[in-house]
Amino acid sequence: MEGMSAGERIPGATVIIPTFNERDNIAALISRVSAALSDRDGEILFVDDSSDDTPEVIRTLAASAPMPVRLLHRDKPEGGLGGAVVEGIRSASYDVCIVMDGDLQHPPELLPDMIDRYEDGDADVVVASRYIGGGDNGGLAGAMRVGVSRGATLLTKAMFPIRLSGASDPMTGYFLVDRTRVDPDALRPNGFKILLEILVRSDVRIAEVPMEFGERLHGQSKASFVQGMQFLKHLARLRFGKMSLFAIIGAVGALANLVIMWALTHLGMEYVWAAIIAAEVTIVGNFILQERYVFNDMRGDAQALAVRFAQSFTFNNVEAALRIPILALMVETWHISSILAAAISLVAAFFVRFLFHSLVVYAPRRSVRQVRKAEERRVRLEAETAAAE
Repeated sequence: MEGMSAGERIPGATVIIPTFNERDNIAALISRVSAALSDRDGEILFVDDSSDDTPEVIRTLAASAPMPVRLLHRDKPEGGLGGAVVEGIRSASYDVCIVMDGDLQHPPELLPDMIDRYEDGDADVVVASRYIGGGDNGGLAGAMRVGVSRGATLLTKAMFPIRLSGASDPMTGYFLVDRTRVDPDALRPNGFKILLEILVRSDVRIAEVPMEFGERLHGQSKASFVQGMQFLKHLARLRFGKMSLFAIIGAVGALANLVIMWALTHLGMEYVWAAIIAAEVTIVGNFILQERYVFNDMRGDAQALAVRFAQSFTFNNVEAALRIPILALMVETWHISSILAAAISLVAAFFVRFLFHSLVVYAPRRSVRQVRKAEERRVRLEAETAAAE
């Protein structure tokens, strides 16, 4: 399939469901996916890495399923869940592939909306997002997992601000992809976050539909500390360049700060004024270097230079003013050494500065065309809703 024209109906879709010990969810999955796609051609493809009897359950239920159901069982799984998805994309009967988890936290009832959005003809990937209007991440268990999810999303978007500018939820496991726009051999899956791999390694257009993330009905979550470490390793492997340049410039700025302060104090200036001048000079110097070497590829789509400078200058001064009280609070509350507290505060400040500059200072402006298309889609959806009522 060489792209879609607006309004063109797809021949069919393959729903790829990677499973690992999800026997109790299979019947509901087949029933709900089949009902959601009852007026379309398609298939369900289970890519199974289970160690229990999930494959037997799939084979039994497939015999009487309302739509075609296939099973690809991997005796030697490679690449975790992401590897299973890539195998599914290779083996799918249709070019339009929709990936969803096997735990029913991804509502199958959203499948028609994802296909409809793809048939608008201006996207290669349709992401079911928890973080746009109408979406919800209530299925995440507890405030800790919600915080981890949001933090990982912000970090990921900051590291790939151009590729992920149109994705509010690049960490989701529920998405539609036109496989003719993706090279499976170029993907290097490692664990859960296969959508991130696709978006970063492929030149694709992204669209989103809101998703209400449900609660797990059966089985146990596969998320763990080990998976979290794998994600961070994978993220670093995909790209560490922009963040590393930011860190190098920050280190150069810190050294320059000390040199300037030393020089001014040796010329007789009070150390407080010397520290203030050194801080302001290095803030300006860091901005110039970041413009040239870190975010040079993003300047054309970002706000005007004066706006970028004002945002960066203001943020860095506020951050510097807040860091010392926070350092003192850590020393007094946690009873740790001031050196360790300073190191912690500097590391935290580095990540906060990088996130702010990547996601705010150099955030791409929405083009007039994007705004117009979004408004047209909103009006169309409102008209369809009114007609249905």
